[in-house]
Amino acid sequence: MNAWVAVTFRWHILSLLLVGPFLFPSWAQAGGLFLTEIGTPDVGLAGAGWAARAQDASTLFKNPAGMSLLEGAQFQGGAQLLYGDIGFTSDGKSTPSGGGGGNPIDVIPGASGFYVHPLGDDWRVGFGIFSNFGLGLKYTGEWVGRYYVKDALLAGVSFMPTASYRVNEYLSVGGGVNVMLGAVKQTVGINNLGSTNDGQMQIKDQAVGVGGNIGVMFTPTRGTRFGLTYQSPIDLNFSDKPKFTNLGPIGTALQNNGLLNKKLDVGITVPQSLMFSAYHDLTRQWAIMGNLGWQDWSEFGKVDVGVNTANPTSVVTNLNYQDTWHVAFGTQYRMNSAWVLSTGFAYDSSMVKDKNRTLSVPVGETYKFGFGALWQKTPALNLGFSYELVWGGDLPVDQNRGPLAGRVSGDFKNTTLHFFALTVTWGEGVNIGPGGA
Repeated sequence: MNAWVAVTFRWHILSLLLVGPFLFPSWAQAGGLFLTEIGTPDVGLAGAGWAARAQDASTLFKNPAGMSLLEGAQFQGGAQLLYGDIGFTSDGKSTPSGGGGGNPIDVIPGASGFYVHPLGDDWRVGFGIFSNFGLGLKYTGEWVGRYYVKDALLAGVSFMPTASYRVNEYLSVGGGVNVMLGAVKQTVGINNLGSTNDGQMQIKDQAVGVGGNIGVMFTPTRGTRFGLTYQSPIDLNFSDKPKFTNLGPIGTALQNNGLLNKKLDVGITVPQSLMFSAYHDLTRQWAIMGNLGWQDWSEFGKVDVGVNTANPTSVVTNLNYQDTWHVAFGTQYRMNSAWVLSTGFAYDSSMVKDKNRTLSVPVGETYKFGFGALWQKTPALNLGFSYELVWGGDLPVDQNRGPLAGRVSGDFKNTTLHFFALTVTWGEGVNIGPGGA
């Protein structure tokens, strides 16, 4: 294989793969590609109390042991909208022509559903459908970074059966199986070196991976609890024949080296994570809660890429990602028997240093600010609204892959995401907020 062709092909493939992610949910998050925003009241708390709050059916994912604190059968459904503003501005050092590509994240809808059912006094089972992993981008026009990415999607939708057991009045344990349907799609432009029009390459595929969640809940006194939950890694293995259009001389080189119409195999690992949370009712009106979390993004940055030719080859590319840390604090205030207000703050460290940031995964450290309201309409029905601002600041990028892709240098300035969530919780003994379980 001609070395120049092999290297060129590999780099185009990798940029395709590493799709910046999210969303099918289509949600992008700067601290990483894991989201605490899944259309639940956690949006209004910036995720604070994630593994210990256990006030609704969504605990089956956040900490399955928390299902033991629910009094009876309960359903929670959530609808969510994300609006992002992460426009790119070149600093004048970029070599390709073109503009900023518009806002790659516009309005993106999402939804989730959770159901928990009691089996006697001590056992609970549940099932949830949600998406908390991924990122998606779509640049418009002749944007300056089109040879790196034009549009990109990496998403995971989870289907999760769970069970919990109350060991005694102080301790509960739980676990679940996370069956994730993953989807990847990326389109990149190809510089035809002198031809009038660019070429294009696209790859897309779906894959299924399986992981698990386990959790422990310790309740030393009524109104005080500590939760610890672990999410295992999930391997997603994608395979597709890249689809090329309007290829110039590169097409001839690929054909001569037997690389056209060959499958590309890409393996990624959805990282493992650990979250510790605490919740405490200060009074029957006020509650406080917080988190400390870790995510294994250094493993996600190792991508296995293989090309199925007569002599199959593969390479593991290290994107130099780093593990991230999360901290959050939140509070709830019960105004009266019908209304509970919430607010929270969270910080996530960056999974990538500035020098390693790419156009397809424009992420960094994030600060989150949330607030929300819950309305107890009836003893069995609760409605909620939440809003969260995620601020990532300026994200500098400087990528250079030689004459074909060129150098692209600039900033995603004042990056922000806005989450809006509506929830409905229905079931026996629904009582969300301070003074509850």
